[in-house]
Amino acid sequence: MTKISNIYVCSNCDAQSIKWSGRCLECGGWGTLQMQTINQKEVDKKNNTASPAKIINFNEIEEKNLERLKTNISEIDRVLGGGIVPGSLILLSGEPGIGKSTIVAQITSAVNKNIIYASGEESATQVKSRLNRLKCDFNTPDGGLKFIGETDVDKIISAVKKEKPNLVIIDSIQTVYTSVIQGEAGNINQIRACAVKFLEIAKQDNISIILIGHITKDGTIAGPKSLEHIVDAVIHLESEKTHDFRILRATKNRFGSTNEIGIFEMTSEGFKEIINPSSIFIEKDNEKISGSVVSSVIEGTRPFFIEIQALVTKTIFGYPQRKASGFDLNRLQVLTAVLTKRAGVNLTNQDVILNIVGGLKINDPSLDLAICLAITSSLLNQVINKKTIVLGEVGLGGEVRKISKLEQRLAEAEKLGFTNAIIPDCEVKNGNIKLKKVKNVKEIIF
Repeated sequence: MTKISNIYVCSNCDAQSIKWSGRCLECGGWGTLQMQTINQKEVDKKNNTASPAKIINFNEIEEKNLERLKTNISEIDRVLGGGIVPGSLILLSGEPGIGKSTIVAQITSAVNKNIIYASGEESATQVKSRLNRLKCDFNTPDGGLKFIGETDVDKIISAVKKEKPNLVIIDSIQTVYTSVIQGEAGNINQIRACAVKFLEIAKQDNISIILIGHITKDGTIAGPKSLEHIVDAVIHLESEKTHDFRILRATKNRFGSTNEIGIFEMTSEGFKEIINPSSIFIEKDNEKISGSVVSSVIEGTRPFFIEIQALVTKTIFGYPQRKASGFDLNRLQVLTAVLTKRAGVNLTNQDVILNIVGGLKINDPSLDLAICLAITSSLLNQVINKKTIVLGEVGLGGEVRKISKLEQRLAEAEKLGFTNAIIPDCEVKNGNIKLKKVKNVKEIIF
């Protein structure tokens, strides 16, 4: 006997339910559930007559070295793991107005190969105006950068198959649509369907594609978030509110590390690479003040040198305050307790305020010893030499523990002109930096 049943499918998120309700329980949409009739016999028949999938033996596959497409912008290549892998689908996300269109415009100029720029937000005249303002070279050897002002995915893909470019840029994924799926452009189902179509052409024709996706300041739009499992790499462009710097960070990368970051400065002529990021976070010409200590953190394979400032003042009323900007407040509470208990530094009637210079947000235990030294320096009003770098993790017993990549940090510190280092008591290869090894945090007390 043929079994026929009815189900209700949400037109917004494709969630299925056996009963109708006014609101979808998955996405919260009102009036989106529509009844569909399923013939179970036909479903079983289709399942039983399906042809078997093709089985591939890895021993029969010829291994090829994929030659990455270099963007010739070192910070971008670093984040992508050495360049753009042919046939990869990359999602570039960020807040509106942060500079996504600017950075892809500079990529097209730096790559200088057969590239198609498809935009549903701007006209060809507007895109060319931006390229001229950024002084981008779009006269590539194969005839120049090509533009498609279309929002129909099927038309874009047809043009891409005909042109066979090295790189395709879609600005943005929220503006394109496919007639196969019902709904307006920007709908979650439309975004997913369009991304899958771009993925197919990327893999079949070995064409690299960059999708630009917008998210709000709190990251609540589900469009780009729902694409993270489809694309090969997700790179996020973010900014510090108090500075004109942009940080490019990979949150997913099938062909490289996700720990690398690239730092740029936003100028009137576009993004400018920061070759020495440590210069951003260390003030070299400021006056000598107590409570200021230099330390280092590792982002990917790159050491960053940052300045830590502490201010210790006597509590006027109530309980002593603990405030931290750019550092974990709970960790600061732990370190002040260790200083009081293990090092004999009385902070029970002192307010402690900590700041990471440059607006960075750091949660790295390798800063523990530097923070303890900054606190005691401010409390005792003693100035720390700016040519001294402090590295080490502090335990609850007051012991100073070894940190990872210590030799790499010391080597980079020597290049930047540091002459002294306070580090944990361990064996380490050293250049010309004078080392002071400590076993317990009380050894740094003046």
